[in-house]
Amino acid sequence: MKQAMQAAAGEIVLGIEQTRRQFSFDELVALHQQRVLRTAYRLLGRVEDAQDAAQEAFLRLLKNMHRIDGDPQAWLYRVTVNICNDHHRRRPMALEAPPELADTAPDPERVLALEERKQLLMEGLLTLPQRERAAVVLRDIEGLSTREVAMILSVEEVTVRSHISSARVKLAKYVRRRK
Repeated sequence: MKQAMQAAAGEIVLGIEQTRRQFSFDELVALHQQRVLRTAYRLLGRVEDAQDAAQEAFLRLLKNMHRIDGDPQAWLYRVTVNICNDHHRRRPMALEAPPELADTAPDPERVLALEERKQLLMEGLLTLPQRERAAVVLRDIEGLSTREVAMILSVEEVTVRSHISSARVKLAKYVRRRK
């Protein structure tokens, strides 16, 4: 009986170890690069600045891989937001339309309308305070849960909901004024 219990415990430990498989740095970059770059772009507004922020986030990941168990998605979001906040403190933001967001739809009016909406959204995001912008980008655009956003921003869930609500109101007012 004791041997059976030890064997079962060994299988459980083996199963846990297999699920905790460590990813190589290259695998982590491949898994998270687009998400980190997209988040940084939405927070900073310029492709070059977003690329710099993403590079810095992955450099920090490389230095801290030994401290992170499993998938570092939440850690990477937090680091990306922090790097973008640091960037805001160092220099003012500038808005630029990214070339990879171009829509190839055949209807020129539809393409123009979509590009105008994207541009309007980016301009509106840039008017928000950093905390509200980070909350709305992570929750509404990146699709993270309120709990995940709260963990990433190191605030309570109620604070995230408050930031998102306030940001949505401000974005709606911005859009109404611009039309």
